[in-house]
Amino acid sequence: MATIESLQKKYGALEQWFDSCKKGQIDPSCLLSFDYEYHGREAEVVIDTTEFTAVCPWTYLPDFGTLTVNYVPASLCIELKSLKYYLMSYAGVGIVQEHAANHILNDLVAACHPLRMTINLEYNVRGGLHTCVIVRYEKSSE
Repeated sequence: MATIESLQKKYGALEQWFDSCKKGQIDPSCLLSFDYEYHGREAEVVIDTTEFTAVCPWTYLPDFGTLTVNYVPASLCIELKSLKYYLMSYAGVGIVQEHAANHILNDLVAACHPLRMTINLEYNVRGGLHTCVIVRYEKSSE
């Protein structure tokens, strides 16, 4: 029968079996946008997916979650297929949830320059803990 100590040593060796990519693998260059033809009329756009995945930077085990993007376009809208490709570039990237949410916000704001944007990244329960990170951007009035 295995002891706790022997299992702890084996667990430490498991990390060798998983590869993790660096944040540099995330590809914001694939993000496309198109003209929003109704300037001056605020429209709230809500996009969500239950298929967001990245990996834990410590254990290299996959994390899965629901990502919701809410934004009000100023003059550009995010093209959805390009967003899907962008989000897929996170698979295998070792990144904590708080950093992933902020990274996504920064890249999407740069791609479409919205009036407002909120990113809600809700990971599936891990170790009995449920976490949700919400980050916001609002265009300055200057």
